[in-house]
Amino acid sequence: MDQRVVRRARVAVAVTFALHGAVTGSFATRIPWFQEHLGAGPGELGLALLAPAIGSMLAMPTTGRITHRFGGRAVTRWLLFLWCAVLAVPALAPNLPTLWVILLMYGACAGMCDVAMNAQGVEVERHLGRSVMSGLHGMWSVGGLLSGAVGIAAAHAEIDARIHLAVVALVLVVVGFAIGPLLLDTRAEADEVAPPRFVPPPREVLLIGLIGFCAVFGEAASQDWCAVYLKQVAGASPAVGAASYTAFAFTMTLGRLCGDAVVRRIGPVLTVRIGGVLATAGGVLVVVSRSPAPAVAGFMLIGLGIAVVVPLVFAAAGNAGRTPSEGVAGAATVSYASGFVAPSMIGGIATVSSLPASFALVTALMAVILLGAGALARGTRDSVAP
Repeated sequence: MDQRVVRRARVAVAVTFALHGAVTGSFATRIPWFQEHLGAGPGELGLALLAPAIGSMLAMPTTGRITHRFGGRAVTRWLLFLWCAVLAVPALAPNLPTLWVILLMYGACAGMCDVAMNAQGVEVERHLGRSVMSGLHGMWSVGGLLSGAVGIAAAHAEIDARIHLAVVALVLVVVGFAIGPLLLDTRAEADEVAPPRFVPPPREVLLIGLIGFCAVFGEAASQDWCAVYLKQVAGASPAVGAASYTAFAFTMTLGRLCGDAVVRRIGPVLTVRIGGVLATAGGVLVVVSRSPAPAVAGFMLIGLGIAVVVPLVFAAAGNAGRTPSEGVAGAATVSYASGFVAPSMIGGIATVSSLPASFALVTALMAVILLGAGALARGTRDSVAP
């Protein structure tokens, strides 16, 4: 394939990742508006916010069949359109039951688009012959951070979320359509058997997906509970607690943007092992800390350590599966399942024991990443090995 086409596709996929992150960041900043607008209590809002995870988990395994039929470019382009457009819809919900249904569809669009764009990333990586997945996920983080800043400004200016999210959705849709034609037009071979309509994770990617499960668990637990941990365990002020999330997100973004250079030098397996060491050390530091500075440092180490794990899991699964979309869908289903259970599990353990005990579990899962990194070797191609 013409390398100019591949390089343009890499830019298009990077923008796609940034747009996907921008939708997530925009919605997250207006959650307090939803709670106030609908008069929802914490429990009711929490139940509504489970809907995206459920929708995503149900929809992701169907992406392989759709991609096989319509091709990677068309599927990624239209799923990105739906994901960006649906951002404007939740703010129109008149009540919590309606919001739950809308967020179910919101999550389905998110999960399917996630699979499609990661499959595109695997194809670009194959044609370039070097690692790019970490940087693509870094662009997702950049999109989330930038849109989060816009959302904070909109909330501070007391702009109605219906207006804010509709305008952002329109801008993202326009950008998405502009870069869509540059994506790779991947299509199934004429004699390739279509996958089932709903594909459970293939056996060859289950262990790879387990590594992703541990990383996503650490990410979800840290971003949802770091501020609470800083305040209740380390005795930090609310401002320092909030800053701990920013520090965690910063090191994760930095790690992803720099991760491809590391992978090209030492390979994905060793990179994930080193990440596991850093994340485990960070978890230990969090568990033993009783003052703000070391606790924040611990969360920063967790963010840095797990930064490249999910991108490399998806790359390995895309190469290990029968097709990139099928492999990525399987790994994503297993990996993102932990995002569904992690926040409530951390809270449950803290209720019966303590927050340090909860993060002892996180630390143990970070150690699993270190010990299980060799599973990624089965999905590592020579083109991205050191």
